[in-house]
Amino acid sequence: MHIAVRVEPAAGTLPDVDYRWDPDTDILTANLKARGVGEGMSGSVGVEGSDGSWLIFDVSAGRINGVEVAVWPSVRKRSTLAPPPGVEDVRVTLPSRQSQPDVAALELDTSLFAESDSSEQTIHFLLGKPRVTRVVRIARDILLDLDANTRLAGVWLLNVPPFPADL
Repeated sequence: MHIAVRVEPAAGTLPDVDYRWDPDTDILTANLKARGVGEGMSGSVGVEGSDGSWLIFDVSAGRINGVEVAVWPSVRKRSTLAPPPGVEDVRVTLPSRQSQPDVAALELDTSLFAESDSSEQTIHFLLGKPRVTRVVRIARDILLDLDANTRLAGVWLLNVPPFPADL
């Protein structure tokens, strides 16, 4: 199963992102401050890595309103990590499935890999097999990797604050 999305040009200013760490569970949540209006599925989309890691997307009316790292995959630290240049600002919609329009939760089992810069302010999650992607911006500090079939292939979280224990 793949997570297919619809891409449209962004209308207006992209929303800011509010990051929250739960120091007891190591859960990182990235919530979009301005929630968009759209049409499509509402509920959660969970991506479970083969190592037990979890990313959960909060979706309302087809729009991604938040990303939660519920269980962290192993994170490979790089000295530097930055998204590619020329990232396009877009509006992404997750359409309802025609066969199951009332489904409020979707789970995808795939490989899940994470990498970060040395300060862990930039974190990149890769979903599934490596493939050629384009990177689009859906919020000021959230980018998505989309493959040639406009399926979700990765997520970038930018300007992530330090974990509270590291302060």
